[in-house]
Amino acid sequence: MQRTVFASNNAGKVAEVAELLRPTGHTVIPQSEYLVPEAEETGLTFVENALIKARNACHHTSLPAIADDSGLEVDALQGEPGIYSSRYAGEHGDDAANNSLLLGELAGVADAGRTARFRCVMVYLRHAEDPAPLICQGVWEGRILEAPRGAGGFGYDPVFWVPQEGCSAAELPPETKNRLSHRGQALRALLAALGNG
Repeated sequence: MQRTVFASNNAGKVAEVAELLRPTGHTVIPQSEYLVPEAEETGLTFVENALIKARNACHHTSLPAIADDSGLEVDALQGEPGIYSSRYAGEHGDDAANNSLLLGELAGVADAGRTARFRCVMVYLRHAEDPAPLICQGVWEGRILEAPRGAGGFGYDPVFWVPQEGCSAAELPPETKNRLSHRGQALRALLAALGNG
């Protein structure tokens, strides 16, 4: 079993990644088990922030690390909230406040103009000084609802409409979400690059 640190304290992300990696022989340990301090996300892109988080986890644990940076890009808002998705309303990880602010910003925008996508960049570092990180990406297209729907998932899932499934991301069974999602796509690409796909 390859022990790999997942550089996140987000319980929802940790659960999704652990489930996706379970069949591959990778044991994912959340960085919280090693008391890794949160990295300051000072990058201006998803790639930069994912690398910052992975390096931080490697540095504190001396283990390989996987990190992702992901967010919601809304076309009517010129790609916002983007890299600031988790702290869009100010407080990091306040899902209800983030969703409320987003819906307020889109008030009056017609259905056809509410197109959006989740984007995830996932990186793998063998060690903190790894000069050749693996970098993979996934994109999940949809649109923003006018009100939240569903009790599953986390983040913007309740307001993200998945056209091919006819429901919000928060209404999807976990296995369906993992198959379709930006994070699932990025992680499968990463596993293929690692030779485990």
